[in-house]
Amino acid sequence: MRACNNASLPGQRLPFLVGRHAVGWVSDRIAQALLGMPGIVCSQNCIALTDPAALPDLAWDLSVRGLYRWRGEAFDVRAHPDGSVLTKIDRGAIPSFGIQAAGVHVNGLVHRPDGLHLWIARRANDKLLDPGKLDNVVAGGVPAGFGILETLVKEAAEEASIPAALAVRAVRAGVIEYAMDRAEGLRRDVLHCYDLVLPDDFIPVAADGEVEAFELWPLARALAAVRDTDDFKFNVNLVLIDLFIRTGTIAGPEAADLRAALSRD
Repeated sequence: MRACNNASLPGQRLPFLVGRHAVGWVSDRIAQALLGMPGIVCSQNCIALTDPAALPDLAWDLSVRGLYRWRGEAFDVRAHPDGSVLTKIDRGAIPSFGIQAAGVHVNGLVHRPDGLHLWIARRANDKLLDPGKLDNVVAGGVPAGFGILETLVKEAAEEASIPAALAVRAVRAGVIEYAMDRAEGLRRDVLHCYDLVLPDDFIPVAADGEVEAFELWPLARALAAVRDTDDFKFNVNLVLIDLFIRTGTIAGPEAADLRAALSRD
């Protein structure tokens, strides 16, 4: 949990504004790259883009200059999670601008006579971020123009071949936010967490090549992996810690301390 909240804000960053709205944080490296670009106004206190519609092209220009890798997937830009869409930006540029991004994570649960089990996905080895790491059965960013539930249904079909009629049964479990310094930049993510009880005879099948394999684990095994290893993708640990608390897999004073930390962070 500390690792996922290792960013000190503002730190050595300047606020990044789109129009009048503060949407992110930029390092000196990005601020210097933005100097002189059309529509950019720089001051000692912030970096501002006067025309919101210019952000996609500006982000593309910086990617061509090698500042980050272009992903070819647009995300909406908001000043806060419930705010209106101001503009769009490529997913690969989001950490460089410190823009908050939304994601959906689904705990795929199975009730068995010997207790609660959890479907675990292993990320493909050719994934750009965290290849080979363990993951939720369904997890993905919310692309431009999509809502949370729309993304859940889309990702469930693409990643695990879960039909829409089953995916919509997912129950909202909460929201987790964090701010993390990573090699690719500042990750400010809002994770929308869901629980989906799957039939005992349902077996997820990777449809889009992003998952190498699925395994069904007892919840205690997943807890041991989170506690003792670094096998899970960094933010999936937060989703699972929340699940362990809610299911009583972690209980007592430890659960109370962890719950307080999740809420605070």
